[in-house]
This record gives sequence, C-alpha cells and structure tokens, in this order.
Amino acid sequence: MKRYERLKGKVPTLGEAPGTLLAVGEPTLDQPRITLVEYGPSALRETTFASLQEGLAYRPGEPVLWLNVYGLHEPEVMRTIGERFGLHPLVLEDILNARQRPKVEDYGDYLFIASRVFQFSGEGNGRLKHDQIYLVVGRHFVLSFQSRPLGVFEPVRERLRTARGLIRSRGADYLAYSLLDAVVDDYFGVLTQFTEYVEQTDSQLLVGRDASILRRIQRLKHDCLRLRRSILPVREVLTSLARGDYGFFQPETLIYLRDAYDHTVHVIESLEMSRELVGDMLDLYLSTQSNRLNLQMRVLTALSMIFMPLTLIVGIYGMNFDYMPELHWHYGYFLILGLMLVLGAGLYFVFWRRKWL
Repeated sequence: MKRYERLKGKVPTLGEAPGTLLAVGEPTLDQPRITLVEYGPSALRETTFASLQEGLAYRPGEPVLWLNVYGLHEPEVMRTIGERFGLHPLVLEDILNARQRPKVEDYGDYLFIASRVFQFSGEGNGRLKHDQIYLVVGRHFVLSFQSRPLGVFEPVRERLRTARGLIRSRGADYLAYSLLDAVVDDYFGVLTQFTEYVEQTDSQLLVGRDASILRRIQRLKHDCLRLRRSILPVREVLTSLARGDYGFFQPETLIYLRDAYDHTVHVIESLEMSRELVGDMLDLYLSTQSNRLNLQMRVLTALSMIFMPLTLIVGIYGMNFDYMPELHWHYGYFLILGLMLVLGAGLYFVFWRRKWL
C-alpha cells in the first residue's frame, strides 16, 4: 500500500513528480473562459476566445496585453497558455493547485504572484469562502487566472474602457499594480462585512440565551485566522515589490506599490482589532455563562433555605410519638400551618430585600 494513498483523492498532486499538471478542487465553470484585453495610449480592444485554436491563431496589435482566464480545472488549457508565454511547469502546477499561499517568485522573464480573495456567502452571519487569484507579470503582458468570475478586477476594466487615470498611458507594470491594488481594496470590503458580523454577535452576548452564540464565536475566530494567514503574506509580497527587488516595475510605479502596501497595513491593523474583539467575546461569553450559573445557584440555594425550616417542622410533627400535646389540640394543625406560612414568607422577604431572588 502506498503511503497516504487514502489522501490521494483530496490532494491529487501528492506523490507526483514536480511540474505535473493536475487540477485540485471542484470545477467552478463548465469550461474555461479566456479573454484578452490589449491596449495602448489611444486604443483598446477586448477579445473573447471560443477555443484554444482561436487564441493561438490570434495576433495582437497593441503594446500591452492582459490575458484573463476563468476556470482552473483544465490542464490542457494551462499547458497551451504556458507554451504560448513560456511559463515554467512549476508555475502551471501552482496555478492548477487551488491551495497556494500568497507569494511572489521571480522566473527571470516574468514574475509569478499568488494571492487569495474572500467573500461571505449567505444572509446574516455568512460563511467565509476563498478563491485563488494568480498573476504572471511580464515585460509587456499580464496574465491573470481565477477559478470563477468574482468582479474583483471589474474596476480596472472600467478604467481601461473609459481611459480614466494613468493606466492606458503606462505599461504592464502599472496594470499589474492596478490588479494587486484591486485585490487589496477587496480586502476592505470583506473586512467591513466581517466586522459587522463580529459586532452583531457581540451585541447578542448579554441579551437572550442563544445556544448558537458559542458556535458563532468559534466560527468568527476561525475566519479571522484564515483572513490573517492570507493577508499577512500579501504584505510581504508588496514589501518586496515596493522595494524594487525585481526589475519589472518602473520607479514611478514603485510609488503606487508603496501606497498599496500602506493599504495592506491598514487592513491588517483593522483585522488585528477584530481578532482581539473576537477573543474578548469568547472570554465575555464564558464569564457571562459562569455568572448566569452563579445566579441560578443562588436562587436555588435561597429557595432551599426557605423550605428547610418548613421541612424541619414537618419532620418533627411527623414522628410517631404518643405524647405530643399539639396532636390532640383542636387548633394545632392551623397554628403549625400558619407558622410555616409566616416563616416561609418572612424568609422570602429577607432574600428579596437582599436581591437573592
């Protein structure tokens, strides 16, 4: 039996040779969608390819190319694109692997950048889901790969179509910055939703007795860790890019990369605040439950103390002795009953004044 054979279904690349192209994860589209945006200072052209053959036969005419691919489950499509742009097999393997940590790698003629975006699905306290986004940055081209359309890069497309800003007058390095900046901006939206869920849960801690509160806190804690594990490496990627460690970004673009780095730091600081709040919520929940248990025990103790002397009186007069003067007295029963009532009411009043009940 091969080692970890039972895990092969979850991790197809386990035990395979480096550079083996195997799709990881469930397909999100019936077939990949490939679009090409080519542009210059005075021209823009968008093309959607219906087949690989159509894409191979196409000859672009503008200086900057942006090829976007939706759907990361077809190894043959990735292999063809890799051959067209001279991508290393390890890059194609990483693109097909839907579990990549955010990183940047220099392959000489191009940079490979892996990142991750998040979104909340469902109403109310939504579930956090993630998708991979990969960028290949060359001298005159940018390749972007996504598992499905998410709308993260739509603002960049709109700026290209309307020629707003500097994007049409700059090269592929500025396009790569714009795409990275769009990813960072998307983190702000996700973090805003996450903060709303945290505040909503926090407001319910001291109100009501929702049994699912603890599960919601645990899920928020888990989501916070997932966000942190993905956003912290993005800061490292932008740090290395903004320092100019690679020769793919012009000096005027490095200034904008530093701005994207500042935004990432802002996102991380906000995430750390939410993380501390979630941790405080768990402590507050446990303290609230302990306090509620103490209150319940105090009430039960007070009630037991009220009935304890009554039980003593009943026990005494329940003894089977022949000589008990009150047993044959005509008003004995009513006297003892009244004494028990007064004693119980008196103890209840004392405990009520002390706010034990």
